[in-house]
Amino acid sequence: MRTNVMVVRCPWCSVDDDRVVDSRLADEGAAIRRRRECLSCGRRFTTVERVDELPLWVVKRSGDREPFDRGKIVAGVRAATKNRPVSEDAMVELAQRVEDALRERGNEPTSQQVGLAVLEQLKALDDVAYVRFASVYKGFEDVGDFEREVGLLSKRTEPKQRG
Repeated sequence: MRTNVMVVRCPWCSVDDDRVVDSRLADEGAAIRRRRECLSCGRRFTTVERVDELPLWVVKRSGDREPFDRGKIVAGVRAATKNRPVSEDAMVELAQRVEDALRERGNEPTSQQVGLAVLEQLKALDDVAYVRFASVYKGFEDVGDFEREVGLLSKRTEPKQRG
């Protein structure tokens, strides 16, 4: 069995002989931060270790594949939430949740799956932004399309009255 051994060189003297002084979780458990001490020069330095994630590729309607770009999600959500009470942090978190949901399904989601995942997250974040995004994503052509979507949204949010 072959193992991968990471060789870390001291940034000051380039010697690869060190000891780990402290290890802590970083990035909400996605990485390990290690404080190291060079056994040659005695200076300390920090390394960060994380698992390499498999790349996520989006399959377009044309059949072309392109790397997933969380920035595109944030830009689309930013446009949909313009003049709405939604923070930049909330947009970035939404994009991360979309990416996480897509990764659970595999490494090659379709562009349609990406759009639906964004809609699902927007529905919980802001109703107006949801309708705005849906109008572009679903290609609304007339006011009836808006009425139908708002009707579906209203059914979800308003409990039925019993007489």
